[in-house]
Amino acid sequence: MSETGFLESTDRADVDTGLRAAFLAFEADGRLDLALPGSGYTDLRWQSLAALSRHNTVLGRWSEAHTDAIAILHELDGPTPQRGQIWGVWAAEPPAPILEAVPGDSGWVLTGTKPWCSGASLCTHALVTARVEGSPRLFAVDLTHPGATPVPNTWHAVGMSESDSGSVAFDRVPAVAVGGPTDYLTRPGFWHGAIGVSAAWFGSACAVADTLHAAVRDRPDPHRTAHLGAIAAALGAASSALTTAAAEVDADPFDRSGRARTRARIVRAVVEDAATQCIDRVGRALGAGPLCSDSQHARRVADLTVYLRQSHAERDLEALGHDIAEEDNPW
Repeated sequence: MSETGFLESTDRADVDTGLRAAFLAFEADGRLDLALPGSGYTDLRWQSLAALSRHNTVLGRWSEAHTDAIAILHELDGPTPQRGQIWGVWAAEPPAPILEAVPGDSGWVLTGTKPWCSGASLCTHALVTARVEGSPRLFAVDLTHPGATPVPNTWHAVGMSESDSGSVAFDRVPAVAVGGPTDYLTRPGFWHGAIGVSAAWFGSACAVADTLHAAVRDRPDPHRTAHLGAIAAALGAASSALTTAAAEVDADPFDRSGRARTRARIVRAVVEDAATQCIDRVGRALGAGPLCSDSQHARRVADLTVYLRQSHAERDLEALGHDIAEEDNPW
């Protein structure tokens, strides 16, 4: 590990263990105690997530989820996280499999299977959506309960392979409801957190762009330099979008203006476009060379490609278009 605390090992066999150790060390010494969204330091929070993701996309992904969980618990008066706990946010709701919550003698219990659980065997606790009479509701779960078990061989991704994002099975696991039945999705912080994800995308995109930046400094040619200029413009726009959004969130943390959803969708679209340009332009400028000979660059590209698919692409753009169509003067 470097003086900054970041992992430097390039031995793939050591990466998974090393990443986990680095992440646990960050939590233990307070480096994941980020300012809450809307607290006046939102830009610093998102810069921190970008920096973590720039070093390693999986590390950034885990950090984003853990810090988002802490923010959600604060906003919805949930249990207070303790030092040493690692939280995930597992809220994917595909048609199947389904996780259900039912009232038990001593409170809610969860039974079923939850897919897309980032840090499935790393997290000690998670905020999980589970169906209550057919509708999803948010619950806090202690994953050390013996009824909560990661399902083997349910994560086959190449990019983000180390994120450990398979399924988790629940067998009558006690849970605590967090907020009211619809509070998870209707609170303003849901959209503030959505921008936090794009901050992590931004950091990972910068890491991909770093390879082209170094190549142009070492051996410039017109095509490489033009791609670098285009990437600088795209990342500059993304950075400005994040900074502006952070100031707006701090000025209106409870979304009295009603702009949180539209703001988040715009920022995510801008950052996603910049990140996509980075992947495409670095590849066009440098060819297959770094993808085949530079293991760290190849991993960054593969990880970011998968991570960006948390965006729903044209579906998100369509939703943004509907929002904008309702405004009289959107720009």
